[in-house]
Amino acid sequence: MKKALVVGASGGIGYALVQELVSKGVKVVAFARGENKLKNLFQKTTGVTIYPGDALELSDVMNASKDVDVIFHAVSFPYPEWSRTHIPCMDNLIHVGEVKQLKIVLADNIYAYGKQKNRVTETAVKMPHTNKGCIRLEMERKLKNSSVHHLIAHLPDLYGPNANNTLLYETLKNVVENKKTNYIGDPCLQREFIYTKDAAKAVVNLSLQEDTYDQNWNIPAARPISGEEVVKIIREITGYKKSVRIVKKNMIRFMSIFSPFMKELIEMMYLTEEPVILSGEKYEQKFTSVPRTPYKIGLEETLSWIENKA
Repeated sequence: MKKALVVGASGGIGYALVQELVSKGVKVVAFARGENKLKNLFQKTTGVTIYPGDALELSDVMNASKDVDVIFHAVSFPYPEWSRTHIPCMDNLIHVGEVKQLKIVLADNIYAYGKQKNRVTETAVKMPHTNKGCIRLEMERKLKNSSVHHLIAHLPDLYGPNANNTLLYETLKNVVENKKTNYIGDPCLQREFIYTKDAAKAVVNLSLQEDTYDQNWNIPAARPISGEEVVKIIREITGYKKSVRIVKKNMIRFMSIFSPFMKELIEMMYLTEEPVILSGEKYEQKFTSVPRTPYKIGLEETLSWIENKA
C-alpha cells in the first residue's frame, strides 16, 4: 500500500488510522466534512493531504480517491442520522472501489453481533436485534456481495485522543474540568474499551497483508474492565475526588425526552448490561499478539489530549 484514503479522518478511529498509516510510510488523504477540524488535526503532519468532502456525495469520494490503493471506512454519523446515511455512504464507497478496483477496509463496531453469551469469534452467528445493529449488518452484506476486496474489523467501544463521541469520553471530559461526572452503565460489569491507537495498529497491520482480505476480524481490547476500575485508575492518574453519577437505562430514557441523541442511545444500552466480549484468537494466530496498551497509559494519554484541546 502506497497511498490510502481515510474517510471519516476527523473522528476518533479515523484520526488514529491516519497517524498509524503515516508511521508505516503510507501517504494518506484525510477526508471529512469539516475543513477546519481537518486542518487542526493534520496540517502539520507530513504525508497527509487534507480533502474536505461529504461521503454522501459520490463525486467527492471519487475525486478524493485519486491514486489511492485502499479506502478506509471510518465514518461515524450521529446516531439520529444512521437510517438515512450509513447505507448510501457504503454504496458510494463500494461504487468507487469497484470502478477503480480499490480495496476497502471497514472499521466496524460490534452492533451487528447482537446479544452474545460467550466470547465472540468471527464464526459467531450475527443476529442483531436493534435498528443500528441491522444497519451495520446490511453494510457488511453489501460489502461482501460486491466485487471489492474488503476487510471488516470489529472493534469494541473506543476511547482515545480525538474520540469525542464515545461513552468513556462522557466520563473523561468532566474529570478534566473537575466537575461531577457520569459513568454510563453498570459499574460492576466488566466491558471492553479499546484504545484507538491499538485499534488502528491492528487494523493497519491487517490492511498491509494480502491474505487478510475478504474476511472478518475481531480486535479485542487490552482486557475487559469494570467501571469501578476505570474510575479508580482515573482517580490515581488525576487525583479526581468528586463523585461519579451512574447512568442507567431509566435515566437515559428520561433524558431522551429532551435529547435526540439519548433517545437513540437507549436501544444500545443492552451492551452496558450484557457486554459483548471479543475473542482475538484469529488475529493472534496471524500476528502473535493483539496490540494492548494498559488502561492506565491509554487513559492518561486520553486525558492529556482532552486537557490540551480544552
